[in-house]
Amino acid sequence: MKIECVKEKLVDAVAKAEKITGKNLTLPVLSCILFEATKRDLIIRATNLDLGIEIKLPVKVDREGKVAVPGSIINSFLSHVSGKNITLELVEGNVLVKTDFNTTVIKSLNPEDFPTIPSIEGEKIIKIPAKEVIKGIRSVWYSSALSSMKPELSSIYIHAEHDTIVFVATDSFRLAEKRLVSKQAKEIGSILIPVKNVQEIVRVLEGCEGEVEMAITKNQISFTYNGVYLTSRVVDGVFPDYKQIIPKGHKTHMTVLKQDVVNAMKIATIFSDKFNKLSLKALPSQKRFELATKNADVGENVNNLEAVAEGEDIEINFNYKYIMDCFQSIEADSVVFEFNGLNRPLVIRGIGDKTFMYLVMPINK
Repeated sequence: MKIECVKEKLVDAVAKAEKITGKNLTLPVLSCILFEATKRDLIIRATNLDLGIEIKLPVKVDREGKVAVPGSIINSFLSHVSGKNITLELVEGNVLVKTDFNTTVIKSLNPEDFPTIPSIEGEKIIKIPAKEVIKGIRSVWYSSALSSMKPELSSIYIHAEHDTIVFVATDSFRLAEKRLVSKQAKEIGSILIPVKNVQEIVRVLEGCEGEVEMAITKNQISFTYNGVYLTSRVVDGVFPDYKQIIPKGHKTHMTVLKQDVVNAMKIATIFSDKFNKLSLKALPSQKRFELATKNADVGENVNNLEAVAEGEDIEINFNYKYIMDCFQSIEADSVVFEFNGLNRPLVIRGIGDKTFMYLVMPINK
């Protein structure tokens, strides 16, 4: 194998691939990036068996072949070496890398040991702006469970409702839902993507300015754009019927400026206890919204915010981290807090925004 190409393009492709390499003591080749030179292209592959990527670059191919190189080594080297053009050549089983100012030899592994990356041609194929996929995932991913005890809760649930693609995540203590209108929504069906994979999916899709093609099968989902092919396994499970817990109405309705709440929350966290307890008082009778925290070792804090309010006065406790997380998904300047009584979930939305809904359960400590 011997190829020549512009270093900048190779650096970008290798950086994407290296993030997806795996760490497996019994299968060390997973930590490698596979380079395969065909007639006109260099194909770069990486996988951790859960997630796989293939990137095709047009290069000058002097000699076809393939080689597996440790991902962290080649990525670190390329990100620091100078020069505009670069040559990769397989010499005596190792990779000879040359730039205008540098010559380096990197040890390689047997490329035949590198696993195959699934190539799927799903019955369900849709084209959607990459920015919409990223927006949908980012709006909800923080609500998924970190533990893999229940795989369906450690996933992002994506499904269709009429002309809308719905992204949902929950860890059973809070739930986030984001809706995006799409003419092809009905083609998506429903799917569960492991949350540990969606972070890398977002990282890769950030390089796409236009549409990405999504192909979906029972076991895999893939994203394709501009010579980049990314595939992820999907979770075989059933997402909870979350709509049953979404309140149909509310007893107390508070509208406050988002930035006022965010500022008050940042102060409140300084004085929170080990349970992260935040006391919320919704007081429509006084047109006031109160946030309070108390820590026996630090002190206590009470913040009063002006609010447009209606309904019953209520005091209820929440984990402040769960409340704070949702503001990254709300673009509106004002937010609505809908209380439904003691021991009932709180619903938070952006004013005038029907595309995002956040639900959080109270704490009893």
